[in-house]
Amino acid sequence: MGIPNRSRLLDYADHADGVDRVDCVETEPPVAAASAPVPPSAQEPRRSRLLEYVEADAAVEPEPPVRPGPRPGVPAYHATVFVPAHPRHTPTTDPTGAPALIPFITYELFEHPTDGTVALAFTTLDGLVAALGEAQPWVATSLGPLAEGVGELGVTVHVDPWIAPGRPNWQPADLAAFAREARR
Repeated sequence: MGIPNRSRLLDYADHADGVDRVDCVETEPPVAAASAPVPPSAQEPRRSRLLEYVEADAAVEPEPPVRPGPRPGVPAYHATVFVPAHPRHTPTTDPTGAPALIPFITYELFEHPTDGTVALAFTTLDGLVAALGEAQPWVATSLGPLAEGVGELGVTVHVDPWIAPGRPNWQPADLAAFAREARR
């Protein structure tokens, strides 16, 4: 009863250096040994070498992973952008057999003279309105998912592009007609 309980983990750590120690058997000490003075090294519990490894690993801070950031002037992956888009619907039937519409959003894609088909994204709503007109339907989305989604189609995203002045694609009358058709 005079010997403190020891973790078996210490036994494995003690043998890791190749030196066998026989002091891992817990038995009651002889009565005569209880009256003998205990050496100071026997009074202090030994430290596990496992803690030394943990402390050494904690002292070394891992280097953060290098992630490529956006180019100067390009918004971050999670940045909100305003994209020309409009609602669409596809006719179907509901479980009772009645006609129904399934709504979804379609990004508008544009032809570029050198880059083929592109999606346009604007970092401000004012930028979208200035470039494409007040009647242009739009959605707000994150740049990253937009780029990944259209990238699968071989389409690139142009952020804050310069648009030559001209007649906007959408006029107020076009928007009103589209709204009437969607309500049917």
